[in-house]
Amino acid sequence: MSTTIQADTPQATPAAPNVAVRKPPAADRRFARYLALDDFEAAARRHLPRMLYGFISGGAETNAARQANLDSYQDYAFVPRILADVSRRSHGKMLFGREYTAPFGIAPMGASAICAYRGDLVFAQAAAAANVPMILSAASLIRLEEIRAAGPTAWYQAYLPGDAARIEPLVDRVAAAGYEVFVLTVDVPVSANRENNVRSGFSIPIKPSAKLAWDVVTHPRWSVGTFARTIVQHGMPHFENMDATRGPPVISRNLERALGNRDQMSWEHVKLIRRRWKGRFVIKGVLSVADARAAKDHGVDGIMVSNHGGRQLDGAVAPLRALPHIVEAARGMTVMLDGGIRRGTDVLKALALGADFVFAGRPFLYAAAVGGEAGVRHAVELLSTEVGRDMALLGVSDLSEVRPELLTRARA
Repeated sequence: MSTTIQADTPQATPAAPNVAVRKPPAADRRFARYLALDDFEAAARRHLPRMLYGFISGGAETNAARQANLDSYQDYAFVPRILADVSRRSHGKMLFGREYTAPFGIAPMGASAICAYRGDLVFAQAAAAANVPMILSAASLIRLEEIRAAGPTAWYQAYLPGDAARIEPLVDRVAAAGYEVFVLTVDVPVSANRENNVRSGFSIPIKPSAKLAWDVVTHPRWSVGTFARTIVQHGMPHFENMDATRGPPVISRNLERALGNRDQMSWEHVKLIRRRWKGRFVIKGVLSVADARAAKDHGVDGIMVSNHGGRQLDGAVAPLRALPHIVEAARGMTVMLDGGIRRGTDVLKALALGADFVFAGRPFLYAAAVGGEAGVRHAVELLSTEVGRDMALLGVSDLSEVRPELLTRARA
């Protein structure tokens, strides 16, 4: 049964099975001026060193793919229905056997704990409290076991080389930690050409320089509250979750070697993971109908239509524009989407075009950077409230009613 949300005021909702939800804090007056997800970006731009803001906000090369993700939602306009009793509308959503309180989750974002203090842990705790999924990136800096213990709604996302000797132990580690969903990101065979990172001074591994030092000194809230606090309390951050064993520190010159030969990854390795992984298996980074069909043939439970937030192949099609054709080809699989989600209307447009669920990344990382767990909770609440309000204005009471006939083409 879906969770019922009445009127436009967020109410307490039951958690998914086995989710330990902590008591929500009292309303935090610090966030009274944050009225939409985009408001967190403006604050994060002031709070973060230029290199980190550029790392989060930028895409690849000309940023064309990143911008196309945002623009694609303007391809469609709503055709609302009127005089429908929407007083008992619900935007709860069942996904992979769990009932979540909203049809969206937090996408995987690498190196989050550099940008926000204990960022991966913040996401896990906020997502569990709100009863939405979050996906832990393989490029995260806090051990996946700790994340799973703190956030029972967490999934794990992998970047894998084409090497069975490294794949199998990692799959076993993730299973032993209790994760229910394994996400394989497949659109990173090589590192992208992120020119914005070079211009802003960001690199992994981190390379000390006078420019970097000045960037840190001129942003004292981040340098003390995130960087220094992390070093003092937890030591130099390491990439904890790329393999079955601990990875290198963020300043290591051996990072590229640790990433392995991802350009050798193939459908044969998907078969290997499918045989070894007993839980739900998702492939992230699908944009073609042919690949959606291949994923279905290989026994994958779900796919995520994604161009990596515009951070890999510049000029790649926006996920929303690829979505309808992929949904048609992927019948029988769960189809999810990420890329460009900023408003409740974006969520509903993606659902109307056939997505079962959506994920957003950058806005939640901005919220974590400026407000920690409370900031992420507020961001989740903002988006959830928008979805409920927009459903009422559309004249629908349940997400099952959000169908293509509620949309019309606004432009070619």
